[in-house]
Amino acid sequence: MTSTSFYSESELAELGLAGVGENVRVSRYARMYGAGRISIGNNSRIDDFCVLSAGEGGISIGSYVHIAVMVTLIGSGRITIGDFVGLSGRVSVYSSTDDFSGDVMTGPMVPPDYRRFDSRPVIIGRHAIVGTGSVILPGVEIGEGAAIGALSLVKTHVDEFTVVAGVPAVRVKARSRALLETEAAMQRATRGR
Repeated sequence: MTSTSFYSESELAELGLAGVGENVRVSRYARMYGAGRISIGNNSRIDDFCVLSAGEGGISIGSYVHIAVMVTLIGSGRITIGDFVGLSGRVSVYSSTDDFSGDVMTGPMVPPDYRRFDSRPVIIGRHAIVGTGSVILPGVEIGEGAAIGALSLVKTHVDEFTVVAGVPAVRVKARSRALLETEAAMQRATRGR
């Protein structure tokens, strides 16, 4: 056993992930449930105390993704995180939630026949960033390059290269696309490495 705080390549292989790229760093303090339904691209990192609970739809994490401390990804719907995404500390992404209307019961210990669920895929596009403490609900698609302000509640789709914030999140302004030129330069410089 190594003293590093991240799993080694061989230890990552033993987790039984659906797929794992090169140069992946996963904290030993992160928890993965349904590991066989979780895939992680190249050059991505998952920090301490994260919980990834992959239901039937699974969780797909792209390349160059940073999932900061105490992030939660959970639900039976598919969660897709594109390349170059940053999820700040304490972000929660739900692809499933109970019906809180009062028409049915709630909670994981209640038999399914007495509950109703909202399970829909969540997609976080390339280069999106999500500020600390934000919550993303089932069925949301966050467009490429979108930015979510800290402590926001995202209930509806977010257009590409848009900054949103608040409860519920609303458009604040446009976000620059210049980062796409930086990505292209990085790809050219690292080709063949």
